[in-house]
This record gives sequence, C-alpha cells and structure tokens, in this order.
Amino acid sequence: FGIEQEYTLLDQRGHPLGWPDMGYPGPQGPYYCGVGTSKIHGREIVESHLAACLYAGIKLAGTNAEVMPSQWEFQVGPCEGIEMGDHLWMARYLLQTVAEDYDVIVSFHPKPIMGDWNGAGCHTNYSTLE
Repeated sequence: FGIEQEYTLLDQRGHPLGWPDMGYPGPQGPYYCGVGTSKIHGREIVESHLAACLYAGIKLAGTNAEVMPSQWEFQVGPCEGIEMGDHLWMARYLLQTVAEDYDVIVSFHPKPIMGDWNGAGCHTNYSTLE
C-alpha cells in the first residue's frame, strides 16, 4: 500500500512560495498537476527531493503539484507493514533538508492558508484485491 504526503512550500515570511505579496493567486483548479511558471512554484525543490529519496533507497512512487499553488505531494510505496513509516519519516526528513538549500520552509500544516484553499494531509492508498 502507499501513503500520500501533502505539503506546502513557504518563503521565509511564511508566505506561500510564488504567491503575490498582496492578495491571492487565481482560484484553485489549473495548478493541480500543472506546468509552467504561472502555475507551478518550487518544482526544483520537488525534483531534488525525489532524486535524494531515490538515491537513499526510499520507495517513492511519484510526486505531483496539488490544487493550491505551492502545494505538492509525494507518494511513498509500495511498502508493507512498519516499513511504510520508516520510508515516510525519512522522505519527510530529506524534504526538509533539501528545502534548506533553497531557503524555503516546508509546512505539513493541515490548513496553512485560511479561506477557500485546500489543506494538506497524509492519507493511505491501498488495494482490496488479493
């Protein structure tokens, strides 16, 4: 089974990476799995994190941009049993250390931005097939 870990990238002021200094970006929708500088912020961090995890032998199945701009997720697995927690914990650690190189804060807060913006979570995916 797998676990999806969602997170938000923030600048040193605690402001979502790439958001306007005053106000908000356009409404949610075009950012999910988006491409292009008008939709995606922090891809270099995401890709560096993926490379670090794969080099360390952490089982990551993928990454993608989420619904809120500057929000991302990575998928750990497939793993079985307690191994899942080990891979998730180390993936979180590596994400934090990679973000340090970019002077960016990683937030796992479930609702980092109030209002009509998606939150971030951590949930499982599993199959009921034998």
